Amino acid sequence: MFSQNIIKELTNIVGRDNILTKREDLICYSYDATNQKFLPDVVVFPRGAEEISLILKMANFEDFPVIPRGAGSGFSGGSLPVEGGVVVSLERMNRILNIDTENLTAVVEPGVVTGEFQAEVESLGLFYPPDPSSLKFCTIGGNVAECAGGPRAVKYGVTKDYVLGLEVVLPTGETINTGAQTLKGVVGYDLTKLFVGSEGTLGIVTKIILKLLPLPATTKTMLAAFPDMKNAARAASSIISSKIIPSTMEFIDKNCVKCVEDYLNIGLPIDTDAILLIETDGDKDLAEKEADAMRKICLDNSAIEVKTAKDKREVKELWKARRAISPSLKKLNPDKINEDIVVPRNKIPDAIAGIQKIAEKYNLTIANFGHAGDGNIHVNVMIDKSNKDELSNAQKAVEEIFKLTLNLGGTISGEHGIGISKMPYIGMELSPAAIDVMKRVKQVFDPKGILNPGKIFPKGRE
Repeated sequence: MFSQNIIKELTNIVGRDNILTKREDLICYSYDATNQKFLPDVVVFPRGAEEISLILKMANFEDFPVIPRGAGSGFSGGSLPVEGGVVVSLERMNRILNIDTENLTAVVEPGVVTGEFQAEVESLGLFYPPDPSSLKFCTIGGNVAECAGGPRAVKYGVTKDYVLGLEVVLPTGETINTGAQTLKGVVGYDLTKLFVGSEGTLGIVTKIILKLLPLPATTKTMLAAFPDMKNAARAASSIISSKIIPSTMEFIDKNCVKCVEDYLNIGLPIDTDAILLIETDGDKDLAEKEADAMRKICLDNSAIEVKTAKDKREVKELWKARRAISPSLKKLNPDKINEDIVVPRNKIPDAIAGIQKIAEKYNLTIANFGHAGDGNIHVNVMIDKSNKDELSNAQKAVEEIFKLTLNLGGTISGEHGIGISKMPYIGMELSPAAIDVMKRVKQVFDPKGILNPGKIFPKGRE
């Protein structure tokens, strides 16, 4: 338990209305999308960098952990208070500070909801491409911490490709600015890229400078159904090799298709092994030309059906189906272990076939969907965690899936980060020397190990 002196001092910093200490309130900040739970000692809601700086200086003096938190939508446990301490919730820091329509940049606070920011810039004819599936509630700050991606990554890249600069409070309490509001800048080390994807272990981001693009004039959306996952993967590879870069190219396996159709009843083709959800955007004539070419490629690769959305309602229905996959999988089993491996695009069929063999070996149901355009597969091992044997088999299966991924030239995480969920496996991909360098970087920024301890590296607070 925290001493009353510490709680009093924290109250003085953020104000009486911006601190939680009662257990029933703390529970709301004890979990994320992993559904693992670790109760914090205190939750505070600062208004800006100055208050966060005071909190971190106090933490260094009193030696307690500080855990930054956005919306708590992460899948790797990155915002969980695994050692207790103070959760710094950034939800009050939710202002869009500036949108520069001449220079195509924006400045936002970390608590801005991604989808709301996208809607705001699109109303001005601008475009912010990163689109994680949780965009309706996840925050820009959380996206920066995890370097979030999404379906549009195949054409437009991920969060790090749009962050020009940051205001960051370091674990020791100093506030620094990195990068610039210009597209070019090579003054000193690129600290901006170091903070993006650091999972809240190197500093707390308090302002973000983002690059924007012009809003594409037209978008064409289509759904292609295939009798075999290999056909779908070949079609995806053929589209890219034909020099067409779709704005999105999602694949959904038969388990996911059936669950979503049962969940939404919108007429998805369930007698298929896989479907591709494909979009192209840009100039109207070019978008239509690319859509026609992709349709032909899908048919040439044995697509049973290729359907082009006729209007915004049909587009909305198709994307509603894609974003409903995760909740719909509850039909298969109440719990899931959700991984996000990445393999080279042409290795997707090998990965899916290997995952199926692992599922059969351990008598598990595994549903797969993800981003065919960049080889990012969301592997959902569906289990009942109350069944200890099933849970044990699932954990063994996950390790084998990671080995398969690395053997195919892939990586064990494309979007979700390491956090605590993948911490035991980081040594499968990174060498001891690489991990040691990262630990030394952490030590430089956070000599007392107070910021988001127990994440990424297996030995915790070092």
